[in-house]
Amino acid sequence: MVQGPFLLVILALSIVFIVLATAKFHVHPFLALIIAAYGVAFSSGMSVLDIESTIRSGFGGILTYIGIVIILGTIIGKILEKSGAAIVMADSVLKVVGEKRPGLAMSIIGYIVSIPVFCDSGFVILNSLKKSLVKKSKASGIMMSVSLATGLYATHTLVPPTPGPIAAAGNLGLENQLGLVIMVGLGISIFTMLAGHAWAVYAGKKYTSEEDTQVIEMDYEVIKQQYGKLPTTFKAFAPIVIPILLITLGSIANFPTYPFGQDGLFTIMIFLGKPLNALMIGLLFSFSLLPSLSKDTLTGWVGEGLKDAATIIMITGAGGAFGEVLKATPIGDYLGTSLSTLSIGILVPFIIAAALKTAQGSSTVALVTTSALIAPLLPALGLATVFGKVLTVMAIGAGAMTVSHANDSFFWVVSEFSGMDVSTAYKSQTMATLIQGVATITIVSILTLLFV
Repeated sequence: MVQGPFLLVILALSIVFIVLATAKFHVHPFLALIIAAYGVAFSSGMSVLDIESTIRSGFGGILTYIGIVIILGTIIGKILEKSGAAIVMADSVLKVVGEKRPGLAMSIIGYIVSIPVFCDSGFVILNSLKKSLVKKSKASGIMMSVSLATGLYATHTLVPPTPGPIAAAGNLGLENQLGLVIMVGLGISIFTMLAGHAWAVYAGKKYTSEEDTQVIEMDYEVIKQQYGKLPTTFKAFAPIVIPILLITLGSIANFPTYPFGQDGLFTIMIFLGKPLNALMIGLLFSFSLLPSLSKDTLTGWVGEGLKDAATIIMITGAGGAFGEVLKATPIGDYLGTSLSTLSIGILVPFIIAAALKTAQGSSTVALVTTSALIAPLLPALGLATVFGKVLTVMAIGAGAMTVSHANDSFFWVVSEFSGMDVSTAYKSQTMATLIQGVATITIVSILTLLFV
């Protein structure tokens, strides 16, 4: 096998290939990652008889843990979207926060909704609510749009069961500590959300959009009526809150002090806290949101969720294959030894994820690819402990939001639905995601110094 500095050249070329293939030549990330895996395997001198089995085991290995979880999460998100449950959650937050603080309300609403619902879909779903509040409160349209967008972005990149963070946790071997990842992610993403909201308030005073002058054609109440009878608050929140609670309790049950003992209750908590089991229970709760048990819902809505999940599963699997090839070569050991002398530790995954995100646009691809790259480097970076791995997921998530611009579909969703021109969108939305990423990695770096 190849040894020495040429290993870094191979790694650099593979990253450049992934970026150019996806960003410039519009190659699907699945193909780019698989081709990169073959490229690294051949160029590093891996035995040709081992290449196929390594790629296959890497692809299947990550999906063994994460595949069904991603599918269940996307189905739940689709049911929340189409049943009007997301609207109910938004109304509930508004009642608590109050319409006198509409920007903060939009941030919190986005923070909650984006845990199971993709941020693009979440923005579209909540856009009518945002417009109605702009009209009612006479708040800045820019402020409201960026507050919602950054609230959505915070949990989208940091909190499982969103596919990106959960895939990153799987790549780093945190299958049995997912509750800890959720708890840490929920805590850190609050600061991420508030950083985005603070910039939104500032941007709202400097910039304007069409939304600040246009007449709202359809009132929010009319939009709600289109869903028919809306679900209760409990039914709306249950598919999200209950799985998160169960996963968290499962992690607590595994604490060295065994707070639930080691007998019957312990077994129940561990079983219910497994991500697959918890999300299956969440799915059952989401069925109470269906207007009817018919072909349209049980096949149609579920089928739409499966279609949304398919692409993510393929990219995640390809990322696992790429990561398995990297693990089978000396690249990880050599790079880890080289980087450890620089003493930048937790900044390494952040920088790699930020470079990938900025270059090719997809936060999920950045999360999956960076976690696969960084997994072999954890010992050399001093991040091999459980909490070190959890903070590495957070650092990768911070990079995966830095920055959203023209190659990111979410950038265009925010700008088009908010009536922003491209220049204004860069000054407000893109800048907001930069601030969020920097604020997040700052918090993560402090936690690393204190606890790792």
